[in-house]
Amino acid sequence: MLTGILLLLLNAAASFFTVLLLTRALMRWLRISFINPLGHFILATTDWAVRPLQKIVPSRGGLDLSCWVPAWLIQVLLAFFTLWLARHVDGSPSMLVGIVLIGVVELLRNLLHLVMILVIVAAVLSWVNPRAPLAPLVNALARPFLAPLARRLPPVGGIDLSPLIVLLIVQVLLFVLTNLHMRIIGAFIA
Repeated sequence: MLTGILLLLLNAAASFFTVLLLTRALMRWLRISFINPLGHFILATTDWAVRPLQKIVPSRGGLDLSCWVPAWLIQVLLAFFTLWLARHVDGSPSMLVGIVLIGVVELLRNLLHLVMILVIVAAVLSWVNPRAPLAPLVNALARPFLAPLARRLPPVGGIDLSPLIVLLIVQVLLFVLTNLHMRIIGAFIA
């Protein structure tokens, strides 16, 4: 029971920091200003991991790899620690490959959860309070995921259905990644 509680807390903390790092990477990619309360919070909570890597890991094509690398490392460490607690760590090369791949899959799952959160919050803010202080930031973060569908789908009865379609696509991708995660565990770890 204590192991389960410990894993729950570690998973929550790892997901929290991973999503913050991914949000920082997304804000840099979209060139969104960090001069807002959420931007200041993201910088304050992720600088410890990003600043040292900015000197070593270059950015490529608008992707801030100094944010992606620590986010991936957090997921790799979480996978290692989870397997270590379950007594499945034997140090074999195949296990290490499996843990690295699990880190990639979990990074992508966290990115999809971030997209889901952004789309839901943007939709709710557009209905409840479109002039909320965080609405411009959330809309700017959600726009790359919603705009391609919004251009192709006409509003139905004045309602934009693109958030529903994006959420459905995200759910399908999460399902695929969860199955991939289980296959990796079965192939490399077991």
